[in-house]
Amino acid sequence: MNVTEAVTSRRSVREFLDKPVELETIRRVMDTARWAASGCNFQPWEAAVVTGESLKALQAKIIENGPEKPEYDWTAPEQEPAYKARLHAVGAGMFGAMGIERDDAAGRAAAMARNTNSFDAPVVMFTYFPRFMKEPQWSDTGMWLQTVALLLREEGLDSCYQEFMALYAGTIRDHLGLDHERYMLFCGMAIGYRDPDAPLNNFERERVPLGDQVKFLGFD
Repeated sequence: MNVTEAVTSRRSVREFLDKPVELETIRRVMDTARWAASGCNFQPWEAAVVTGESLKALQAKIIENGPEKPEYDWTAPEQEPAYKARLHAVGAGMFGAMGIERDDAAGRAAAMARNTNSFDAPVVMFTYFPRFMKEPQWSDTGMWLQTVALLLREEGLDSCYQEFMALYAGTIRDHLGLDHERYMLFCGMAIGYRDPDAPLNNFERERVPLGDQVKFLGFD
């Protein structure tokens, strides 16, 4: 798989096959991802990759303890109609693929609750970093996460980023043995083999036209 194929075939997968992921595969991905770009070579990202009984125990704690106040806000773009429309478009595609109507509040809540068990993915990676890291290091962590996702595609695996896990940061830190004062829990990442037949993995997604986002200046 070349880079273009990895980029265009990557998507947020929310239906996984009941198939384990080998440790050596994950280790290979994570070892290669160390070469992701990093301003000043700080390499701020840290992570725990969890599976098996440890993952089941954590997910049980997440359900038992319930959500907390998130430590950061990922909803700010909704202040502007253009960004909010993009959110609504992907939401319509996702809920439509599941056959959940717009006015089915209970159905939508149940679908969102599947985040708590990471859509039954066999592996979940939790990413965190010291709280003193600033915007450039958050950006570096995002580039590292994208690198991980593309390397997973090369291995025939898929993933789903889960900022949703920030709602359970305290529970996750406790399970991972992390210092609450030192570490910011950034996100989870569901990892596994995509169910190719699941409608939820096949609905059409929209992307903004290139000309609306990028200018090209000075080219002859």
